[in-house]
Amino acid sequence: MSSPSTAPSETAQSDTAQSETAQSKTAQSETAPAPAHAARAADTVAPRRVGGPPRRWDWVLAADPGLGQLQAGWRTFVAMVTALATGYGMARALDLPAMIGMMVGGMMGLMSAFAVAENTWQRLARAILWMPFPYAAVLWVAAELHGERALEIGLMIVALALTFFLARFGQLYLLTGMMLFNGLMVGMMADIPAGMSGRAFAVALVSAAAVLATRLLLCYPMPREDLLRTQRAFVVEARRLADAAVDALDPDADQERAVRRITRSLRRLNVTTVTIDGRLAQPEVAADPGAAELLHRHLFDAELALRGIGRAVQDLTGRDVPPRLREAMAVGFVLSRDTPLGSARGLGPAAEHIRREADHVLHHAGPGERRAETVELAHRVAGLLDSLAGSLSSWLALGRHSPQSPSKVPFQPTVALERGLPPGSAAATRRALAAGTENSWRRVVPYVRAPLHAGIAAAIVCPLTDAIDPQRFYWGLVGVMITLFGTNTTHERLRKFGHRMAGTVVGAVIGIALLGVLGTGHVCATLTVIVLGLTFGAWGMQRAYALWVVGLVVALVQLYGLTTPYDGMDHLLGERLLDNGVGILVATACAALVFPLSSRRITREAERGYVLAVDGLVGQVAERWRDPEAPVRLRGAARAVDAALFQVVSLARPLVRMPLGVRGRDTDHRTALLTTATGHARALAAAADIDVDLAPRQAERFTRVTTELAASLCALERSLASGEPEGTWQRVGPLVGELREELELAPPGPRVVRLRRALWELAALDEALAGYAERCGLTVRGVASAETARTPMERRARALVAEWTVRPAPRDAGTEPSVAPGPTSASGTATADVEASAPVTTPTTAVAAGTLDAASVNAAGGGVTVTGAVRCAAHPAGCAGWITVIDGRGKRVTAGPFRAGRYRVDGLRPGHHTLVVSAAEHAPHAEFLRVPYTGRTGPVGHDLRL
Repeated sequence: MSSPSTAPSETAQSDTAQSETAQSKTAQSETAPAPAHAARAADTVAPRRVGGPPRRWDWVLAADPGLGQLQAGWRTFVAMVTALATGYGMARALDLPAMIGMMVGGMMGLMSAFAVAENTWQRLARAILWMPFPYAAVLWVAAELHGERALEIGLMIVALALTFFLARFGQLYLLTGMMLFNGLMVGMMADIPAGMSGRAFAVALVSAAAVLATRLLLCYPMPREDLLRTQRAFVVEARRLADAAVDALDPDADQERAVRRITRSLRRLNVTTVTIDGRLAQPEVAADPGAAELLHRHLFDAELALRGIGRAVQDLTGRDVPPRLREAMAVGFVLSRDTPLGSARGLGPAAEHIRREADHVLHHAGPGERRAETVELAHRVAGLLDSLAGSLSSWLALGRHSPQSPSKVPFQPTVALERGLPPGSAAATRRALAAGTENSWRRVVPYVRAPLHAGIAAAIVCPLTDAIDPQRFYWGLVGVMITLFGTNTTHERLRKFGHRMAGTVVGAVIGIALLGVLGTGHVCATLTVIVLGLTFGAWGMQRAYALWVVGLVVALVQLYGLTTPYDGMDHLLGERLLDNGVGILVATACAALVFPLSSRRITREAERGYVLAVDGLVGQVAERWRDPEAPVRLRGAARAVDAALFQVVSLARPLVRMPLGVRGRDTDHRTALLTTATGHARALAAAADIDVDLAPRQAERFTRVTTELAASLCALERSLASGEPEGTWQRVGPLVGELREELELAPPGPRVVRLRRALWELAALDEALAGYAERCGLTVRGVASAETARTPMERRARALVAEWTVRPAPRDAGTEPSVAPGPTSASGTATADVEASAPVTTPTTAVAAGTLDAASVNAAGGGVTVTGAVRCAAHPAGCAGWITVIDGRGKRVTAGPFRAGRYRVDGLRPGHHTLVVSAAEHAPHAEFLRVPYTGRTGPVGHDLRL
């Protein structure tokens, strides 16, 4: 903390620390040439086509990062054309009806396009070539059962339930179940004779091989290319943000519209950066973990700088900015928008020009003018432009330079994408279901819950739809299947119901219009509309489910037109709409009644996952400052908080947007508080990533801050896990304020500024989460200050308490009993005494029995913290389970989960306790623990072995 610098004010600190982060890392990266292998690996991270000048087609990448939607549409087009052509040719060669050949081959193309999206050619080939075998097998079964109505319907119900059961075991098992269900459905629709089953299998196998060949030729999986396109989308959004900032600074422009553009750009920018982190974790993307970690860091810092610029410009729109300063900032934003990333260092002069103009405004301000806040915001913008330039140029420099230490740890994934997008409600649903099914027979619930929903719903729907139209009763089963796939809450299923109904109506109108124009006499035109309709649906599926339904119904109308008179088409589509609606509503009801999992519980589990992510970030910050060489990834931990917020937001989205007059529900407020906390978590991760050398008193105070905050997060996590608002949130803001006041006396320098900034963000994070904890029902209190009392009465009271605490107890012998610290555990803390251990009498270290050192007592609960490891021979990486603490009177003191073999319990009073450990793969284990009466500071360690 010694390099000279001038510390900015509190507001300026809130957005400038990331500048020093990027600049310091860039300075390191330019000091040493890279080894050859590192340069080769990094050369492909950010080539010119990612960081080059703007291009006309950039808007496509911005709308579809990674081109996942366009790839889905193109993949469908290629697969369907190939499959239909191959099916038709094989039908002619094997003397089969052309319709049967195209139906069998078309199913290979359709399922390969929608259900097979692997990113390596080996897995792609395995999945596509496996499809014909279960499909052809059930075609033969359907042919043998033709005429047995009850058996056919029963087999369809079983096949649908089996599909959901197999889905838990991986993609290939899910594909097998879907091909079984589709094979039965096609066999019943087409009435394929048993004698044609062998030839149908040949058609399916050849069609699958042809689809594989064309997909490898025209749609070869290139995950690294997808990553590069996503990076380019980041650059495009950054330039859009700069363009919106220029508009916002124009006094004659619509500033409200520009501010809305900034907000949208920031939201899309965050989605893109989270997607990049998810893509880095996919196979064959990040060949060099060191380069991947550097890319992750630089993009994190760049996003943080851009978010700071957006907030600063939004603040400036409501202020009177002098024309010359406004012009300087507008020029800087235009340069950042139009400058290629390879020349990003050229933004430095623009930032310096903004600083000069800001200083000129401050020095020449009139006596009645209030320019300080405007000047401060301008200085913040200049610092953020420097940070942005450093981060982006360092990103591109990965191919030319390598830092002396590329990364303390290699890249480790923190985001798991779902269909190429940030995660939604699926992960929270799995955790909530697993948490409630850990005992006895309920362990099978996660495996049978979805199959039971599908089977019961299908058994109810089939008689209803069979009564509506016996030939097409399977439309109701389709409604059941599409409802239960990809949805986890009643809100999501009802939203899908709305999309399905609206998409069917719109698709019917368009399809009937096209059928009236084209007729059924032009087979090529009909097939073209079918292929284009499915292609459009595949492209729009990730944007809105209704778009997929529109394309699907347009294609089906052309297919139905081959067998249904034009005048009866509206009636046929009405029956389809009714059957689908019945299937969706019945499936929704079954999911809500059979082994129910409420939306509230899933949302609570998502919020619990968010709290655990924040706890991980706080723990890594503490570890980073305690041990500069510790293998921590603060930006990765902050990105995990981002991913957890996505899950919360996806569940908090209402079914129907209500008018403004009835907004303001508790869920909206809780989500807003978590969104605010996420912003502070990002800034904390960037600011705290420094080497610090705190004095012993400051280090002890910081340890108390992180310990208290971790204890509050633990109480909040237990409350969300149990659903009972119990516990207390201890605000650490006063402790952080005292620590920051001590740092005011430190010599000024960049590290001091960064340290103050990190502490400010830590206090802001605590404040936002305290508001959230209060809305969750926890009691919010302030932590007792460790600072010297400021008034004579406070000083006298603390002196009396201190005198009572250290007063020696009566002695019966010539020595004073004390408890010597036990051996050190693996966690680095002193090991607690157990029943077999006896106190050690030491005449030279007299500590009164029956007293506690105040520094070793948890201020929140007035007790001792016990921490340690839970080990067993079967799990070298550590066990996971639940730990319960019973005191000497038989009362449960606390309970909570432990993970990765580590546990922590707070608030234990000195005396005798029993630790009860429960784990899924172990019998319950109880162990006696005596929390000693000792003057030891810090937590007490006690390791358990199962």
